[in-house]
Amino acid sequence: MTMKTIYKFIIVANVIFALVMVSSCSDKLDELPLNTSFTEDVDYTISENMILPLKGAYEAVYTRGWEEFPLISVRGDDVNHGGLGDQQDYAETDKYNYNKDFWMYNSLWQVSYNDIFMCHSAMEQIEKYQEFASNPALGDQYIAEAKVLRAFLLFQVTRVWGDVFIPTNSVPTDLVGVMPTTKDEMMQHLSDQMDEAIPYLLDIHPNKRSDIRGGVTKYTALAIQALANLELKNYQGVADATSEIINSGEFKLSGDFYNLFKIPGKLDDENIFEYQYSDFGQASGDRTSYLFAFFGPQGAFYNPKVEGAGGGWGFYEPSIKWIKFMLDRGETTRLQTSVLFTPRGIAEIQKDAAYATLPEWISNVTPSGDEVLDYPRAMFSSGKHYLPSDQLIPGRNDYGSNNNFRCIRYAEVLLMHAEALTRGASSSVMTADEAVNEVRGRAGLTDLSGVTSEQVMDEKFAELAMEWGTRFYDMVRLGNYAELSYEGRTFTEDKIYLPYPQNQVDQLPVLKDYQR
Repeated sequence: MTMKTIYKFIIVANVIFALVMVSSCSDKLDELPLNTSFTEDVDYTISENMILPLKGAYEAVYTRGWEEFPLISVRGDDVNHGGLGDQQDYAETDKYNYNKDFWMYNSLWQVSYNDIFMCHSAMEQIEKYQEFASNPALGDQYIAEAKVLRAFLLFQVTRVWGDVFIPTNSVPTDLVGVMPTTKDEMMQHLSDQMDEAIPYLLDIHPNKRSDIRGGVTKYTALAIQALANLELKNYQGVADATSEIINSGEFKLSGDFYNLFKIPGKLDDENIFEYQYSDFGQASGDRTSYLFAFFGPQGAFYNPKVEGAGGGWGFYEPSIKWIKFMLDRGETTRLQTSVLFTPRGIAEIQKDAAYATLPEWISNVTPSGDEVLDYPRAMFSSGKHYLPSDQLIPGRNDYGSNNNFRCIRYAEVLLMHAEALTRGASSSVMTADEAVNEVRGRAGLTDLSGVTSEQVMDEKFAELAMEWGTRFYDMVRLGNYAELSYEGRTFTEDKIYLPYPQNQVDQLPVLKDYQR
């Protein structure tokens, strides 16, 4: 079933969260997802169509706006905003100066909730098919998958804002008058939801699915459950969920960290959940995509090996603090993968006498042969969101075109497992030393013995930089605010959550009582 067919099955619906935003980058905002709902003119007796609502939910979740991930992940000492540009409030957010009227805040809130309602709508439609289905148990699986998709979105929303709403159906207006739930209550809700979903989900790696390849399975739910329990500091719950993933034997670390984030890494055995996109092997025509241009070096200052390949906007860069941390550890594999250097960036590092002499491999030419020149907005680009020009399909020149977006990796599961054990949890599946050393081994580092919690956090800092704000939320969870005060920034406890978007407060006045 093609996505064109799915779009014929769904229609645009008017919902309470109308998109309102003003940006000089408005020509790029067509990347935002549609608000979708199902019509009543559906023949629910056609059992083979029961999968269509689920595919609509996947489409909604995969179709993310470019501004969502950067806003979720820009705070933290591993990553910085691009220094210049037309998104000043984005830059200020990175410095912990928040503007409740900033359009990105409203967009992240509203688009996330639109897609959460879409997941509820899918569940409700699947239930209607089940009344006539010859195999109603398949409907139970599809509903469970929609619950997991919903959970991933809610997990991000509550980490950003703390007290948020838990929808119980597809009707947005039912939130009017409802009290927000606390972050801890939300995390417990998500953990419980995964307990409900897991018995109905496929017990295989996502890349082994034939119906929706790369779709949700039991292990996606377990990974989200582990993430939720980590936020709750329920470390035994983390160990239990991660132990089951590890013990399954379905996952392994990629042997090629560099290409893990590129085309060869799509649906890799390491990936537990990823947003999937495709150019369908064609130079033109239909495509699904994430707008990776946000992360790339500014186009006029990008000299790709393949002529005509496009550059980016330069709004997202690894921090110098993180780069120096990696240099101090003698990192090569992860540092070379994660950073695109400019000559100006290299010179800036060398201003510190301790780093005057850098490893010979550090260059403004990537291992794939693309050259990054000095550009105004930043000194570095994120290598984890870089696709070499020679991996583009000929005819497709957009930066990152055809690549997937990684959301949860097995490496993170191993490190969550290790952290849980160092904080008092138990497991017979794998020791903390074994889990950490598996990740370190892939990076070419020597084994550790008697791993401590601090060493695990260092390993997470090294491995997961620039991915989903993991570092920021870890430091917040542990109350380690000093690490977040860096390079001229000062972080305090009152800066943990973003303020509610003013547009949402206007529509849902109850938020005024929870406004920080």
